[in-house]
Amino acid sequence: MKPIPPADCPDPLERRRRIEAEPLAGNVWRIFDEAAATVPDQALWEFFQAGRHATYREALGSVLTLAAGLHARGVRHGDAVALMLPNVPEYPIAWLALARLGAVAVPINPQYTPREVGYVLSDSAAAWIVVEREALPAALSALDTLPAFARNHVIVVGDAPQPCVPFQAVAGPADALPVNEPALDDLLAIQYTSGTTGLPKGCELTHRHWVTCGTVNARRDGRRFRRILASTPFFYMDPHWLLLMTLLHRATLFVAAKQSATHFMKWVRDHSIEFCLFPELALKQPPSPSDSDNALIRINVYGITRERHEEIERRFNVVAREAYGMTEMGNVMFMPMEATDMVGSGSCGIPSPFRECRIVAADGRVLGDDEVGELQVRGPGTMRGYHNKPDANTEAFVDGWFRTGDLFRRDARGYYYLVGRLKDMIRRSGENISALEVEQVLRGMAEVLEAAVIGVPDPIRGEELLALVVPAKAIEPSTVLDWCACNLAPFKVPRYLAIVSALPKTPSGKVAKGQLRERWAAIQTDCFDRTRGW
Repeated sequence: MKPIPPADCPDPLERRRRIEAEPLAGNVWRIFDEAAATVPDQALWEFFQAGRHATYREALGSVLTLAAGLHARGVRHGDAVALMLPNVPEYPIAWLALARLGAVAVPINPQYTPREVGYVLSDSAAAWIVVEREALPAALSALDTLPAFARNHVIVVGDAPQPCVPFQAVAGPADALPVNEPALDDLLAIQYTSGTTGLPKGCELTHRHWVTCGTVNARRDGRRFRRILASTPFFYMDPHWLLLMTLLHRATLFVAAKQSATHFMKWVRDHSIEFCLFPELALKQPPSPSDSDNALIRINVYGITRERHEEIERRFNVVAREAYGMTEMGNVMFMPMEATDMVGSGSCGIPSPFRECRIVAADGRVLGDDEVGELQVRGPGTMRGYHNKPDANTEAFVDGWFRTGDLFRRDARGYYYLVGRLKDMIRRSGENISALEVEQVLRGMAEVLEAAVIGVPDPIRGEELLALVVPAKAIEPSTVLDWCACNLAPFKVPRYLAIVSALPKTPSGKVAKGQLRERWAAIQTDCFDRTRGW
């Protein structure tokens, strides 16, 4: 494996102290404006599949022009503006323009149906929407249920039928912008969670939240990354902090139109990427002699087994480290690059700067080392609350600590380990079984691309395990179950197995287990039963 480059400070705990001691930027706009002043001719982003790019100076001009145009049309501090865009330059341009105005961005998945779009627009009270032409029919259909929403507040990237407004027509002079900038604790975004159960909840995220996320990701490793890859959708969380990390490093962000495990490593090689979030499915691709030929310094991996972790580092000649975060809290934990002895440990690392973590029992007791309980998190720059959801806020917070719903343990050295979801534990004949553990075992098979495990009702055992797998190639149920039997205690081996072509996903790419539970009756008729066969 390539050597780990030296850090500006070799001790991760000292790096944490330094990061927390330094003053934060006054808002997201300050980060962008100062970067553009420092390296105006540096390439800021490359939307490489579309052949669209901009320097820091060019991006600054586009953002100021749009901000002035939005202000001229009536967008003011605190106004909510929906962004229903795929990975195109207009997304970061609009997001940064709203950051300059002190307005509030509301990201929406361009593939949402009119019902889903209408819910987000109504719940967030957005009065404007920036939408790509292909998603316009769903947006306009949603607006039919919102008669107060002015049609000339629909800004379209692409051909814009009247009375909608073309994106390029929303322009104004920079000197017409208001003098005042947003404060650090002003709202910047209402980011809707995946909605794995029920309707999505809008997380109120301030400038402090995003400045903290960008700063921590930029500084926690003590190294500089010059070429960063964003391959997940901008309507999700990660590309936002990757953009801020890019700005703070005075780097270039390479943006893919959408995630692709097949093309991922080619992108990494073609663009000399130094930092990225690594999709586990890329490991399922056929090995290539060029796998280790890359400029990667660090990649983030999530929830992989020891064997997979070691294989990634060996095959791709890279430093792979775990991290843990969530929409509500941003950065929560990270594994230092220096922690080579933790490769494959399954640990998410240590608490990130500005974050405190504790593990709590069901009765509220704070637990000690090696005890399993719910992870709770607090710190500056976390979610202000769920938008318009007072009951959810009451349930989510305990004395200022956010209840993550994730089960963790902490070892004596202070490293944290994800055990499973509090609501994703399966109770079979009195035994608690982590769906995450069984899923990791299933994903360990070379023949399996993806896997999901849920509990389904059983009159005798309370719950039984249903495993759904997406195969990489034809596979027999007995092969899968034999693999489970070799790697799991007998009570953890799934009773039911369904081999499927795809798993339903939330906008953030998580498996929509609520949909799977709702479809159990249909799935049961076409799945393998370990006790009875087909």
